[in-house]
Amino acid sequence: MPIRWNVPQHAAALEQLDVSLVSPAPTERAESQGWLPHAGGPRHGRPPSPGAVVLGPDGVGKSTLARLAGEHFVQRNPSTLTRWVTGTPTERVVPFGAFSHLVDIADIGKPAALLRAARASLSRDARQGDLLLIVDDAHQLDILSATLVYQLALAGTARMIVTAQGPDFGATPEAIAALWTDGRLARIDIKPPGGTTKQSEPADVDEFIAELPGPARAVLDYLAVQEPLPLADLTVLAGEGAVNDAQDWGAAETRVRGGRANDPVVYTAHPLFAERALAALGDAGARRRRTELVAVLSQHSTDHLSDRLRLASLALDSDAPQPVAEVAEAAEQALRLGDLVLAERLASSALERAGGLPARLPLANALTRQGRGREADALLAVVDAAALSESELMSWTLLRAANQFFMLGEPERATAFLRTVRNRITDPGPRLTLDALGATFAMNAGNVASAVDIAHQVLTSPSAGDLAVAWAASAAALCSARQGRFEDVEPSAQRALDAEHPGLLRFTTGLAQTATLVMAGRLDEAAELAHQFTDFAELQQPGRAIGEVLLAHVLIAKGEFGQAAALLGPAAATLERSGYSWGPLSLILLATALAQQGDIAGAGIALSRAESRHGTKSALFTPELGLARAWRLASVRDSHGAVAAARNAARMAERGGQSAVAIRAWYEAVRLGDIRAADPLQRLCGEIDCAVGRIALAHARALADGDDEALRKASNDLAAIGMRAAAADASAQAERCSGRPHPDGR
Repeated sequence: MPIRWNVPQHAAALEQLDVSLVSPAPTERAESQGWLPHAGGPRHGRPPSPGAVVLGPDGVGKSTLARLAGEHFVQRNPSTLTRWVTGTPTERVVPFGAFSHLVDIADIGKPAALLRAARASLSRDARQGDLLLIVDDAHQLDILSATLVYQLALAGTARMIVTAQGPDFGATPEAIAALWTDGRLARIDIKPPGGTTKQSEPADVDEFIAELPGPARAVLDYLAVQEPLPLADLTVLAGEGAVNDAQDWGAAETRVRGGRANDPVVYTAHPLFAERALAALGDAGARRRRTELVAVLSQHSTDHLSDRLRLASLALDSDAPQPVAEVAEAAEQALRLGDLVLAERLASSALERAGGLPARLPLANALTRQGRGREADALLAVVDAAALSESELMSWTLLRAANQFFMLGEPERATAFLRTVRNRITDPGPRLTLDALGATFAMNAGNVASAVDIAHQVLTSPSAGDLAVAWAASAAALCSARQGRFEDVEPSAQRALDAEHPGLLRFTTGLAQTATLVMAGRLDEAAELAHQFTDFAELQQPGRAIGEVLLAHVLIAKGEFGQAAALLGPAAATLERSGYSWGPLSLILLATALAQQGDIAGAGIALSRAESRHGTKSALFTPELGLARAWRLASVRDSHGAVAAARNAARMAERGGQSAVAIRAWYEAVRLGDIRAADPLQRLCGEIDCAVGRIALAHARALADGDDEALRKASNDLAAIGMRAAAADASAQAERCSGRPHPDGR
């Protein structure tokens, strides 16, 4: 018999939701919700956005609450445009699937550009009136859709109601969980009165599905393999009147979501309906329904990337496979969007059917970026390089060399391989791309001067493509920052970011930019920029973890060691499983933060892990490893050993041409009590003019002279730029000096 929904009423929660949508002045909202920048509130320097996230199990009435609150708001504000987004298990397998009806992203294959286009599309809606975005079942969103929701909440682009199961009822995308953990939206928890509702029991749902009449059951079967579906297509598949039958029985519902495709679409009426209908279909039945669905959907021409990927994914498990070339191209698109799982599925299918390089490359790339370097190398090793064209040879070489350098930990082999293949390439464009990767290798190996020279040759050539520019410019930016050529950092960083190549290169530029801001004494700006690299990354790993390393690097400079360690603990656990040089750096910084907190055991463990994972691919950060050793020795009160370790780190940085890093290292020696650091600091500050260098030199001279007044001034100067731990060290040294006679007799 038809289900009669008995949705629990939550009057208090509805009132909370209504209030959350009203947006008072930012200061008022900040005070009313306890928000204070950098004072224990949300970690971002912005007040919360208007709206709320409603958490609770399925069947508790979250969707009804969202609908009622939306209707109340529109009644009070008639100019409001309401847009619905609903996460489903089948939409989740496609990048940006849940938002495909709202945003125009045709022919865009890079996450940063895609997310900008999505925000721009929604901003156009907002200009027509006040925009209310209702995101239902957000725990079922794909990564990019979840990221966009977070970005909209961060920017305050729209009023938002978000519903999700919450942490107690299943996995939630990190970007959605960050809505409440970062304090972006108010949190409202809903619990079912008297336990779970009857319709949420699987056995009852199975009985209900079995009783459905044929047409209504067919509707549910098609929605089980793809949800939602356009009403017109579902009518063709299940027959005239079938959707009405399904709605009369309470099995399905039709919605008009708004946006680019304003035609009605059909959803199941409860999340368990699709799950249990799919189980009842079995593999053969589900495959038959997918085949029928692919036949209908294939008749539509579409320029929308999400639609093409959705169809490609659906066709994989059907008897209507797409042409191999289309599947391989879809794998490349999924890869560009950062969806490594879908890229692997599509490329694996194409490779099984044809075995060509167009399928092998995206599959190896997806494996590499998941940290499965051995599998990727085996896949690439069987390719006959002699049979490849120059463009194919370049693509194969780039991927294999990068995999060897980072994932397999074989930098010498990778560099030699790159050099050998380069000699076979005659086209200047591909040769420059190989050179740019060589610059990245040189940088990571600590050969910054060589990396800058190679990068300059690439960047000054008109034949350099986007990928070459991205690699060369990001390497140039970070090397320039570490050399102390700060004026060169931002131009190189912007060239790298403008190239918008997917992957992790933007974090290399981020480290260059934040390090430059720190040396300029602009630590709050550095922290804000570092926040942006976590906010606007895809919020999937390892991107989120690397973004948090950038932030922790700034927090350590500010002396906020507890916050830094809290970020670095989980980030290091993620990154040390990858092959990237960020893994050793995260452990180096974790050891440094823990040592300066006085956590002797924790610092020792982190330092040991850092040393075991450090090698040629992370040699750029060898000075930081030396400083981690210095602070570890200081934590066990070995002051002589600590100063010696810091001096060694500084000299190593100087020998490697990393003069700005050397300034920081000599200054750490000063903080640890080195009275001989003034001379090398004076020499370096004669080459590099920056705020931290000037204060470091004044501090070093004051310590050498035993001048307590000058030490107090250095402490004040350090506090003024936000280097609180260093300021405290200078103040403590001043107190110790004030009890001794001054060297000049005063």
